[in-house]
Amino acid sequence: MSGPVRVLSIAGTDPTGGAGLQADLKAIAAHDGYGMAVVTAVVAQNTHGVRSVHVPDVSVLRDQLEAVSDDVVVDAVKTGMLGTAAVVREVARWLREHRPPVVVVDPVMVATSGDRLLDADAEVAMTELFVLADLVTPNRSELAVLAGLAGAVDVDADPVGAALAVARRWDVLVLAKGGHAGGSTSDDVLVAPDGAVRVFRGPRVPTTNTHGTGCSLSSAIATLAARHGDWELAVRGAKDWLTAALQGADALEVGSGNGPVDHGALVRRALPPVRSTDLWWTDAQELLAATIDTPFLRGMADGTLDPDVFAGYLAQDVHYLLAYERHLGAVGARSAGATGAEPTAAAFWAAAAAGCAEEAASLHHRRLAGTHADDPVDPTCDGYLAHLAACADADDVAVLAAAVLPCFRVYAWVGAQFGAVAPAPAAVPAHPFADWITAYGDPGFAASSAAATEHVEDLTRAATPAVRGAMARAFRASVAWELAFFRMPTGHAVGAPAASDGRGDAVGSPGDAVGSPGDAVGRGYPAAATTTSVAGVLGAADGSVDPGASRTSSTASAEPSTEQRIQVKSG
Repeated sequence: MSGPVRVLSIAGTDPTGGAGLQADLKAIAAHDGYGMAVVTAVVAQNTHGVRSVHVPDVSVLRDQLEAVSDDVVVDAVKTGMLGTAAVVREVARWLREHRPPVVVVDPVMVATSGDRLLDADAEVAMTELFVLADLVTPNRSELAVLAGLAGAVDVDADPVGAALAVARRWDVLVLAKGGHAGGSTSDDVLVAPDGAVRVFRGPRVPTTNTHGTGCSLSSAIATLAARHGDWELAVRGAKDWLTAALQGADALEVGSGNGPVDHGALVRRALPPVRSTDLWWTDAQELLAATIDTPFLRGMADGTLDPDVFAGYLAQDVHYLLAYERHLGAVGARSAGATGAEPTAAAFWAAAAAGCAEEAASLHHRRLAGTHADDPVDPTCDGYLAHLAACADADDVAVLAAAVLPCFRVYAWVGAQFGAVAPAPAAVPAHPFADWITAYGDPGFAASSAAATEHVEDLTRAATPAVRGAMARAFRASVAWELAFFRMPTGHAVGAPAASDGRGDAVGSPGDAVGSPGDAVGRGYPAAATTTSVAGVLGAADGSVDPGASRTSSTASAEPSTEQRIQVKSG
């Protein structure tokens, strides 16, 4: 078969998930198997021990088993805690009628503490199960009980000899586990009825979190044996996996007693690290598709956009950039010493803020040329800035950093899309937006966007899940506001998103976000941007800048360098 092998665990439960059916299913899944479960006993236990056991009537067990075999092809069976002689005999009856290619019996007979888990009748009944099994996986105490039933030597004196006696008595492979032995290694020995022996060596992991190791190992072996068709490969693979699971056990921090192993440790090592910023970007694909399809960007790409519409967009862009500069500066100032922030983060955000100020100052002189110089703040621009202001009020700077990131990412992405679908401006005579399209696709800005993304990613790694959630919502809302901003110039911004407060709550309704222009005043960003015209903020057309008219630096040049302009593109 090409798909996952189908493995049935017949065992008791563990509500804490470390042993029993819950551990079996995790181990099966960790080896790409499809796990199924039949409950033999409902066990109230935790990492400190068993509190009570309820064994349902055997008829309930029979119904479960028949329900599986009536419908599903089973490739392997692993049995665990069976509890009573009646349960053991019912499982043996079912196996005689529906035996799958692989049967592994974990004889849960003796607890790690030494307590016997089966009465004498049930122990004898277990031998009926051994003759139907391919492999038995006893711990050291269980091997002693089985060796006694087989009339073998003392297990402490000769564990391999004891395992061989059991193997020959019931014609079954025996894995004599070394977890309870002493020494620096934990070696398991696979013994066949014909006397063949193979030792599987492994390091002894210094941890007390070993709850469910027997359940997990036997389930892993059953899954791998069904896939590979070879017991030695199965044991080797399962043992290596269990070693990794033990090495990761302490980091789980599950329970205050003898905790479980980390069933996902080896799989997790093989997976690429999960990057939060990548998840956010993937989550935003529908918004991005709508963004590149806006009439504004389509018209810019093919050169048909009305220049007056473009100038109106630039006027709002200036208002946005003046507040955005302040937020970038705040991220820089608050990043200094912030948990997770790289040493270079503060300098990066400060440089981005400076570049933003230069960009705002130069936009008026390069493009507006007096048109739309008196435009007030549009409600859509107002809504976007209200969202950023709300994120700035969050306790953790990471939320604001996530909120300002889409201005980098979306503009760099638009530039890449322009490069793929727009005619090369140099190849189109007198393309009216050649300089703007070139600026969108500037490699330097793409690098700046990538750097901003890495700084935000650093913050996600140090953040709590609650803060990461707030960051994700802030990023998502900002991407939605970017879409609204591109719809705004052509009158399609109705339905812009509500602002986020950085905790997942909305600030106002979508209607509030696109309210009347008068609502723009007092939304938590520089008053100059809400009450002053673009011309008043940026200065006269001769290039002078009124230091009292905006939050930009009074020393900002009218025509910034390329490096300064690409620190942050318009948003």
